Amino acid sequence: MALAGFALYCGGIDGEPPGIHANRFANYIVEHEIASHNTALSFIQEMLALGFLRYLPIANDRRARPMQPTEEAAKQLALWLSIHLSVLDRLDGGKRNASFGKKPELIALLQPTISVGIIENGKLRNPGETFDLFTWANSGGIIMDYLISRIGTINTATKKAIIGPVAFTDICNRFLISRTNAKRLMNKAIKMQSVGWTGSPGRSQLWLSSAFVEEYCNYQAGKLAIIDAAWQNTLGTRPIRMPSAKQNFTSAAPSR
Repeated sequence: MALAGFALYCGGIDGEPPGIHANRFANYIVEHEIASHNTALSFIQEMLALGFLRYLPIANDRRARPMQPTEEAAKQLALWLSIHLSVLDRLDGGKRNASFGKKPELIALLQPTISVGIIENGKLRNPGETFDLFTWANSGGIIMDYLISRIGTINTATKKAIIGPVAFTDICNRFLISRTNAKRLMNKAIKMQSVGWTGSPGRSQLWLSSAFVEEYCNYQAGKLAIIDAAWQNTLGTRPIRMPSAKQNFTSAAPSR
């Protein structure tokens, strides 16, 4: 939803001029089956409360009050993109992230294309049952990232990656999730034979199935391919028509 909101603001990816207000955002989210209308509106309210969105001071229609990302929101988006560009650079020795650091305003052109690529890619949005399980659970996405980050090697005989001791208490404290929800999430993954403990649950080493790891890798590879294509099409030798990016970020953030 965050990517969709930025893309509406920067590039008008719904076919309208760049900009964002609550109903426009919610309609786009529902149309693309990302979440329900109420969930989208709740997301907007949470972003306003957390200081990632703010209302513009002038609005002709109180029913469609325009908003803009705050400096902190723009900073976090730039960091997200920088991390992915750095990964691509490590894969092929490129200099994308260095170029982005010199021209941070490129984000206004790159972000809408990246967002559309992700949102309209069915395989990327649903890479597998276990990935989906974690993605749709509260704090599940970052828990999944944490588990995957602990992988060393995968045993080709057992098709499992043992990642060491993982306690429920550690998961709860690290990711601010209740013990009940943590157990529910892990138990579902265990029933799918995607994760498991070598001994007592929560008190022994945890393993991840190779199928689960493959789902995660396919997702990351697909996402990186979309980001690389956006970069090449913006700065490379194969330019394509980019979404309009007439909106400016607020001060201390990338702008055109």
